[in-house]
Amino acid sequence: MPLAFIPSPSIGEIHLGSLPLRGYSLMLILGIAAAVWLGGRRWAARGGEKTVVTDVALWAVPFGVVGARLYHVVTSSEPYFGRDGDPLKALFIWDGGIGIWGAIAGGAVGAWIGCRRNGVPLSAFADAVAPGIALGQAIGRWGNWFNQELYGRASTLPWALEIDPVHRPEATSDLATYHPAFLYESLWCLGVAALVMWADRRFRLDCGRTFALYAAAYCVGRFWIEYLRVDEAHRILGLRLNDWTALLVFAAAFAYLIAATRRAADSRGDADAGRLLPRLDATSSPKS
Repeated sequence: MPLAFIPSPSIGEIHLGSLPLRGYSLMLILGIAAAVWLGGRRWAARGGEKTVVTDVALWAVPFGVVGARLYHVVTSSEPYFGRDGDPLKALFIWDGGIGIWGAIAGGAVGAWIGCRRNGVPLSAFADAVAPGIALGQAIGRWGNWFNQELYGRASTLPWALEIDPVHRPEATSDLATYHPAFLYESLWCLGVAALVMWADRRFRLDCGRTFALYAAAYCVGRFWIEYLRVDEAHRILGLRLNDWTALLVFAAAFAYLIAATRRAADSRGDADAGRLLPRLDATSSPKS
């Protein structure tokens, strides 16, 4: 054991009478609340009704949760449908196991429905809520701490995470501390939220470009954090499946960001098409 390390919770839930309060579920709820709060503020700063974000979230959140769980179950099917698997456990989302890629895909479908019902453009809505999504991810990742999951290789760094023997990989069951991958991703998401809000103030990022920047920036961090992980995962050409997903999403988001920026520059008659133009008039930039 190193002299300094991050301890893991001894329990992942407490009971309020007969009602179990699980740390994993609590952090997900807090993350969603933070995302709706920040998204509502940014939407209102753009002249919209703050309640629209809540109305759309009522569609986006359930679709996102279902999509997140489906992605995890499909890409990590052995505990549910493999030998000695229990299909019923696929419904036990409070035990951990969601995929952000499925959450974004499912949430996008729900947001599209919610935006249509409220008569607002999906791209404008996505731009407003992008930093809030990153903030929500930063908070939600702490749910993995309660479940002692989402950690990386063994480490003796002062900020290494202590893992109980029952949750350790078989190959390193004698080693107690590991890279806190959940913490790395939480801090990275906070940085992404700050980057996106700064870029939205500094540059004319509209038509879905703010959301594209969020997606691209998140994928950069997710790629190297995923590379640290030691839990079982499908691999293609030596890379984990989530690494390939991060690469594909990054490529799509980056390509969209460049193409949309060029279209925006052309529409303004800017000779230097493709350059992100600074907002010279600070009074005209929306508040974040």
